[in-house]
Amino acid sequence: MAQLVVRNLEASVKTRLKRRAARHGRSTEAEVRDILRYAVAQEDSPSTGLGTEIAAMFSKIGLRSPIRELHGRLKPPRFK
Repeated sequence: MAQLVVRNLEASVKTRLKRRAARHGRSTEAEVRDILRYAVAQEDSPSTGLGTEIAAMFSKIGLRSPIRELHGRLKPPRFK
């Protein structure tokens, strides 16, 4: 396995990492490994819009008619 040395890390960041690790019940080193794994995994995942993500969550339910996309347009206010 590879090693990584991080120099010039602020004391406040180190303290916060230690606290976070304690909350998760692991060592600071294990916490940092988990943070780095998560950051790299997020970079590898395709970036989609919120609407696409919502549609994917509800794709199994089905719709009677498609929902129009409103890219870059504001919805007009409804008056009663």
